[in-house]
Amino acid sequence: MKLRKVTAASAAVLALALTATACGSDDKDSDSAGAGGGDKIKVGIKYDQPGLGLKESDGSFSGFDVDVATYVAKELGYDADQIEFVETKSADRENALARGDVKFIAATYSINEERQKKVDFGGPYLLAHQDLLVKSDSDITEATDLNGKNLCSVTGSTSAQNVRDKLAPKANLKQVGGYSECIAALQSGAVDAVTTDDSILAGFAAQQQYKGQFKLAGLKLSNENYGIGVKKGDTETLNKINDALEKMVSEKAWDKAVQDNFGPANYKNEPAPKIGNIVK
Repeated sequence: MKLRKVTAASAAVLALALTATACGSDDKDSDSAGAGGGDKIKVGIKYDQPGLGLKESDGSFSGFDVDVATYVAKELGYDADQIEFVETKSADRENALARGDVKFIAATYSINEERQKKVDFGGPYLLAHQDLLVKSDSDITEATDLNGKNLCSVTGSTSAQNVRDKLAPKANLKQVGGYSECIAALQSGAVDAVTTDDSILAGFAAQQQYKGQFKLAGLKLSNENYGIGVKKGDTETLNKINDALEKMVSEKAWDKAVQDNFGPANYKNEPAPKIGNIVK
């Protein structure tokens, strides 16, 4: 009888120990997206934008947003091998932050009043503009030159609508699923121009397979202030991110990232913006 009681007690102790261990594992995992608390930090980026956020065929990542995110994460206390990049599509960015799927997002995330109601933004860290990408020998120099021409952009893009509604109402708008399709159409001659942020266009034009084929028209059809999104109310992380961005600029790492990712496209970038300076 005594033996049974001891065995039962031992089993109870063991069960409690296993429960405590399991709880400890859960706590550690819950910190994995946090700054400074876990083994990993999860960062949202795009996977399909050359020059900004691109998942390479070997599984590595490249682009300006990736370089910025890596620098910021290191300033938050994480080495490169502790950064887990998570694909964050435009429509899911606010939800990803609210759910805690990622600690911050650097993914051509333009700051605007509607988004600021849902998330907080570090930065801005890049001022981009809506522009046109055309063939190197194109005579398109103004948006109005698109009247009667074929224009490509992504379905639902405000960029394409802006050109057609306000600047070139007689442009023939072709809307596709992704900008890579637009670039292929431009290369083949099926369209005369592609429109979106100049940073995105420069990223495509800088790719080796397109070297010398395209040029940016150099128009500034809108102001796009790229910020780093964090969960609403996470002031501690927000302040650390802004400090990291200021350091990146002062150390000239920001300039190097611009040149590395956009240089081959002769992208005439704006100077690094000051933290909190939103250009309307």
